[in-house]
Amino acid sequence: MSLLRLRAALLGPARLRGAGVPWSVLRSYSSASAKEKARRTAICERTELLEVLKARVKQLQASSVPEVAVNKVELAALGNDKYQDQLQNVVAPSPARKQRAPKGRGESLAQPDSWVEKLNEEMSVQPLEVEELPIPASQLAQEGQAEAKPTGKAKAKAKAKKSLNIPKAKGAAAWSHSLTGSQGACTHGKPWMAVTKEGAKKEGAKKEGAKKEGAKKEGAKKEGAKEQRPRGVQEDKDSSQYKILQQTIQSSLECFLFLQQPQEAERFLLMYHRSPGKRKLLDVSAYNIVMSSWARKGCLQRIKRLFSLLEAAGLQPSLDSYAALLECMGRNQSSARTIERCLQQLKSSGFHVDELFQKCLFEEDEQEKILRAIRTVQPNYQLPPPPRPQACKSSLLQDFYSREETVSFPKLDFSVQELQERFQQQLEMELDNTVTIESVESTKALTPQAIQARELLASLRLQWHDSLLQALEKSKCGMSKHKMTSGYNVLYPYLCLLPSEEYVGIMLQILSTLSPQGVSLAFLARELGSKVYSRYITLRKLRSHHLEKVQAIYKDYIHLLARDSQPDQYLPREYWEKLVAEAGFGSSLNLKDCNWPFMLLMRLGMHMLELMVQAVKVPRNILNPRLESKLIPALYHIYSFRSSWQQVGLIKPHPIFSQLVADAAETMLTFNSSSIPMLCPPVPWTSPHFGAFVLNDTKLMRFVEGAVQHQQLLDQCPSVNLHPILDALNQLGNCAWKINQPVLDIIISIFNDKGNEKLDIPPPMSEAPRPPAASSNPSTLDKSQKQEFLLCKKKAAEMHSLRMDALYKLSIANYVRDKVFWFPHNMDFRGRTYPCPPYFNHLGNDVTRAILLFAEGRPLGPKGLDWLKIHLINLTGLKKKNSLQERLEYANQLLEEILDSADHPLTGRKWWMNTDEPWQALACCMEIAKALRSPDPAAYVSHFPVHQDGSCNGLQHYAALGRDLIGAMSVNLMPCSVPQDVYSAVAQQVEEFRKKDADQGVKIAQVLQGFVSRKVVKQTVMTVVYGVTRYGGRLQMEKRLKEIEEFPEEYLWEASQYLVKQVFNGIKEMFSATRDIQNWLTESAKLIAQSGRTVEWVTPLGLPIVQPYYRSKSTVLSCSMQHLTVKGANSSQKPDTVKQKNAFPPNFIHSLDSTHMMLTALHCLREGLTFVSVHDCYWTHALTVDVMNQICRQQFVALHNEKILQDLSEFMLEKYCSPGTETRALWQKKLMEQLSNVPKTGEFNLKNVMDSTYFFS
Repeated sequence: MSLLRLRAALLGPARLRGAGVPWSVLRSYSSASAKEKARRTAICERTELLEVLKARVKQLQASSVPEVAVNKVELAALGNDKYQDQLQNVVAPSPARKQRAPKGRGESLAQPDSWVEKLNEEMSVQPLEVEELPIPASQLAQEGQAEAKPTGKAKAKAKAKKSLNIPKAKGAAAWSHSLTGSQGACTHGKPWMAVTKEGAKKEGAKKEGAKKEGAKKEGAKKEGAKEQRPRGVQEDKDSSQYKILQQTIQSSLECFLFLQQPQEAERFLLMYHRSPGKRKLLDVSAYNIVMSSWARKGCLQRIKRLFSLLEAAGLQPSLDSYAALLECMGRNQSSARTIERCLQQLKSSGFHVDELFQKCLFEEDEQEKILRAIRTVQPNYQLPPPPRPQACKSSLLQDFYSREETVSFPKLDFSVQELQERFQQQLEMELDNTVTIESVESTKALTPQAIQARELLASLRLQWHDSLLQALEKSKCGMSKHKMTSGYNVLYPYLCLLPSEEYVGIMLQILSTLSPQGVSLAFLARELGSKVYSRYITLRKLRSHHLEKVQAIYKDYIHLLARDSQPDQYLPREYWEKLVAEAGFGSSLNLKDCNWPFMLLMRLGMHMLELMVQAVKVPRNILNPRLESKLIPALYHIYSFRSSWQQVGLIKPHPIFSQLVADAAETMLTFNSSSIPMLCPPVPWTSPHFGAFVLNDTKLMRFVEGAVQHQQLLDQCPSVNLHPILDALNQLGNCAWKINQPVLDIIISIFNDKGNEKLDIPPPMSEAPRPPAASSNPSTLDKSQKQEFLLCKKKAAEMHSLRMDALYKLSIANYVRDKVFWFPHNMDFRGRTYPCPPYFNHLGNDVTRAILLFAEGRPLGPKGLDWLKIHLINLTGLKKKNSLQERLEYANQLLEEILDSADHPLTGRKWWMNTDEPWQALACCMEIAKALRSPDPAAYVSHFPVHQDGSCNGLQHYAALGRDLIGAMSVNLMPCSVPQDVYSAVAQQVEEFRKKDADQGVKIAQVLQGFVSRKVVKQTVMTVVYGVTRYGGRLQMEKRLKEIEEFPEEYLWEASQYLVKQVFNGIKEMFSATRDIQNWLTESAKLIAQSGRTVEWVTPLGLPIVQPYYRSKSTVLSCSMQHLTVKGANSSQKPDTVKQKNAFPPNFIHSLDSTHMMLTALHCLREGLTFVSVHDCYWTHALTVDVMNQICRQQFVALHNEKILQDLSEFMLEKYCSPGTETRALWQKKLMEQLSNVPKTGEFNLKNVMDSTYFFS
């Protein structure tokens, strides 16, 4: 008990009620009072002390019997895993437990003893709402068995009458076993007529029992306190929360389907079906999954029973229901009469036989069995022909999709054989699930200490493997025992999907990536859960023969891309769809919906994390033999303060473990296969559910965890409307890349030689600042030393993070240095595109971009060398206000410096180091040098990407929307001899305001004399178009003024406040139409959100968009280690009005810039160009820059010739203002008036963009 009190005292009240992990972004305030700083310092001191003491508590727990562990395990919402064997070995049983059950035997929760009831009561009155997903297994068991008692006799009676009224028997296990038997017993029952007869019986039983049921409901109302209702179940069946609960149930049923356990699937379904309160969570899909389980076993009678259950639940069979029934009949070769009745029933339900093959998704041999059943009745039945391809009707792409002209799309510079070999390499990598590669960190001569540390680590890992395997098996064993007696543990089926060795491998992989400073508990839980899910999807694709079909189709697909094949007029998506249609039989390429809800992933990850903390131990004396030999936890759980009030749980490796890893200096890194660029062209996107990697599960659209509304919109959108988006993503993904090896080698040499922060290469941890000498005991430090200690600790954490990020990028680049590779793409909810591999891609920093080259080379041509030189000057950041010709002349003047940089990058004059983008500048110097030294520069084959960047692209879209003449001139929509610089123009406008105020005696205006510059205002001007507020703008200004050493610090706040006001005024004067449009969008979004709706729109290319901003709701995940409070978007909550209105203008503009990029990408594909983008920065070969520039301008003009704002107004009026209703609420009238009042446009002629040199340059 003393240990319990000690820990309670250490953790404080915050720990006992559950520490939160809000995922909201915390604002960082620029200044604080002395009192506030003192308070924060005190908190930091307490945190340091707590960290040490808690580590000691964890060590003591390894050899003691803490009562707190019992309580925490009992309260864990992980299901019924509280009696796990491994916990029984270290936790002393309470007196109540000693009196109740024999040791080693699980017990039903149907009759909980008094202390368990008391704990449940305590949980029910907690101030935080605990949301269980799905309804806890313990609760299910209690309700199911409590309801079973009065119906025990009814069970025997029902059996005698052979009624299909499913009895609420005591424990579903007995009923489940009574229904199990040989396949023959299941399949040779009465014909299809039996279902309808038994359905009639059931209808009669319903009428007879109506009064009893009514009385039972009345009694239930009076005893409402005893009967627990499902928590968090919404009455609104369209709500996000309701759908997540349904998804959780279906995920569990899918697990049983995968595990080939139809009895368990049916038993799980019945738990919900029996309770009227929980039955509403079941939709027809849940019943269909169980039917599919029995169909694979050929148990026709079970499927007929499920049809009756479906009817009892008030649901209608779907196509998938009949598909399962016919599949079963096909397996059993049922009689023609039985099948005929089934087909008649299908027709009476409003379906056609052809729809089975047009709309259903199949796995394994399901399609063949259904066809066999149908042909028993209709011998000449043929599969319906595939639907005719639909043409995209977007006015922006009529010429692109036109079949009138013969267009041959570009080929890759590979033969069919080479592409097939690359596909096999990619497939092997994805089948392995992970890739282990050599780190680029220098491997010094191994010292005896390093050799010993590596041997020790290898030995420990073998022990950890065995310990984790044993802990996992005991955990599953404990869950299995209680599954048999008291219902289901929520996690049990998810721990059976993979071989146990694979779970252990995932845990060991996570263990090897832990930072010495600790990693967020929530992050680790999500990573562990996600890795299990990814592996499950891969295994499911293998079992369903999905992979075999993909292999066969890809083998033909590469003929479209290879240089030695006949040219085709198909786009990649069109050709893939054609091949799929020709393939006919087999597994569908889209898997049936199998997404796991986010909270389920977290719950699974937390359980695995708890196993790691329990099982992974190190000898205490491993680094100091004089200490007592004793095993202590290698990981421990601590809390860290993110701010003065926010506690975050961390998993931190023990210093002994961290030191051992550091001494070993291992050089291998392990990544998920989806983190590595693809070694073959990506599988083309053909739907929101299929594309990118061969096996790895990838979403078309990225969205916040737990959000479901984006996917729903995509699924509801006609597929033809998504064709332009899919084709654009395929065009970006089909760009082949290779490594610029000379530049990579120079970067690696600096990386291994203490780095260089000026060149954006992080130094190693050995260069981190050292804390005060006496810091071994923080309590002995004075105030300034403590502050220095904390700053050193913070700096070390930042350095470690940056160093590891650079290490990952460079190591992956080095791994593919001799390969050609591809980046599959997907997009965010606004349509902005991103490469799928997260670490190394062309969206990275200067270092990453410098080491990437196009795999395809093209001769420079007559103007290519000039474009390389202009591109180099653009990278330096010099001559931004000069014309292209002046930049070219400047480059020619610098040729000596350029050649010196290329020849002697680290030993010469190092001109390249003093540029804005030094590494890209160096790479460009090398390319120019090679071209100049070639026999004919125009014939030199260049792989180098040349960039063309939009001039404040957000303001360009605003100016075009409003036809704003002055704004258009400021952002280079109008032709001009030199580029216009909007940032300088705003700075000049602000300076005029300042002078006027200074003359009138305004103090702060006088202080700012000489400090208003382009650099100070640039960031705020750039981001004001994307919705930055005055608060955010003031912080940006303050940061810029801090960088000016001469500026007086005491005026920082007042000066930044003054400047942000003047910048907003300057933009308002210069871009009047822009502000009008921004205000119209903001006010419209505000009124929509206040009405309780989210803001939705459709881009000119047809992509549906919804803003995922809701009032955050805390969901508490109760685990034995820590209560995790997760704040996430939930569409069952009201929209967040502030976020909806502030985010709408920037999100709308982002959707327009993504539309412009996609249009440019598609038309570049039609012209045979290599094209990629980094949002509003477009890349191509030097040879084709002029062609790309022309296409870019044509598509911008075409886009803004559409009635964009008018179309938006009409869409929103139709969606939000119910034009059909006669009586409208006041808010509807106000919204109608607002949406109808579209801002007026100015006099700017869009055609001028075609002649503007500096629109993109």
